[in-house]
Amino acid sequence: MDNQINQQNYGNQIQQPIPNSTAVLVLGIVSIIGCFCYGVVGTICAIIAIILAGNGKKLYEQNMSAYTEASYKNLKAGKVCAIIGLVMSILTILITIGVIMIVGLEALKNPESIFGNKY
Repeated sequence: MDNQINQQNYGNQIQQPIPNSTAVLVLGIVSIIGCFCYGVVGTICAIIAIILAGNGKKLYEQNMSAYTEASYKNLKAGKVCAIIGLVMSILTILITIGVIMIVGLEALKNPESIFGNKY
């Protein structure tokens, strides 16, 4: 009898986890954490996770009996984390751009306040 990790035997068919379901979950979590790196890391990880989740969902819907339900739940949780991480990353990017614009406009209006009395 074959006893491999992450496989379940239901009748005559062995169920396997959905490919990349764990990777989607990890990337979703990293996207939330990565939003604090000026939003760039979080955005990249979130987009990759959402694409992988879409591919995994298509596989699961084509043949539900071939894949474990636990891996599908990981896939859904990872996609939700990725969406949250993407929204937070985009907000972080927008806030960073806003701060840079405000500081830049202030420097143009009053260069002495930024650069001293050199000019």
